[in-house]
Amino acid sequence: MHYVNVKSILSPKNGMNLYRGCTHGCIYCDSRSNFYNMNHEFNDVEVKKNSLELLKKALRNKKEKCMIGTGSMTDPYMPLESELKYVRQSLKIINNYGHGFTCITKSDLILRDIDLLSKINQDAKTVVQMTLTCIDDDISKIIEPNVINTNKRIKVLEKFQEKNIPTVVWLCPVLPYITDNKENIESIIEACIALDVKGIICFGMGMTLRDGNREYFYKKLDEHFPNLKKKYIKEYGNKYNIASPNNKELMSYFMNKTRKNDIMNKPSDIFNYLSTIPKKDKTRQSTLF
Repeated sequence: MHYVNVKSILSPKNGMNLYRGCTHGCIYCDSRSNFYNMNHEFNDVEVKKNSLELLKKALRNKKEKCMIGTGSMTDPYMPLESELKYVRQSLKIINNYGHGFTCITKSDLILRDIDLLSKINQDAKTVVQMTLTCIDDDISKIIEPNVINTNKRIKVLEKFQEKNIPTVVWLCPVLPYITDNKENIESIIEACIALDVKGIICFGMGMTLRDGNREYFYKKLDEHFPNLKKKYIKEYGNKYNIASPNNKELMSYFMNKTRKNDIMNKPSDIFNYLSTIPKKDKTRQSTLF
């Protein structure tokens, strides 16, 4: 872990990353890619020391209420967050200025902040997004070694369901010859139906690989799935989009089940939902953090 000062914290679409890098150790993580020009080791997490002051200034100057999102590049609820509490402090700022919040995580540490997330949802809007990839706990431990397994993440989502906080699931990536079987996909989708999730984000049954994360992924395949790397190289070469051989069948199942259960299944529709904050009838006086 190391600290840096940054010039800004919010993207043009109101996304933020308080940290850069991650310690979850997911073997498929695209954020490891050279494409992002990270100049430090991925698990040596960069902490944006002045991010909270920048966030306060940015939200104070916003004329319209908006959804603040995080987690697209780095899971905000890594273990170091339990000590640093940058996310929790950012939630206080977001709540005080009357904005909404959404994040993507795989961690149960988010339950620590359920009080603030409930307040934000009451006054504006909160959406909790959770990545679910593998229902088999043994395989889950291999592909996402330093984070709770999928079944425990489902229990986390149940807690937010009880609080009437809407949820969205990321059903990706789907790893060819590892998690791209019908039993796995059916189990995750059935869990989503039981959870009454608003939407499931799926870009197709497959994954992405590019320079940086490809090498790390192949190294882990050699460690845990002998001979599978050879199969990937033979079938996919250096392709960026890696489709499962079961893509057509699994996507047909996915589309049919989500439609029948009124779950949003188009990424564009879900992203629109995530970025839209509802108009409130009552006015709310913000207090300064």
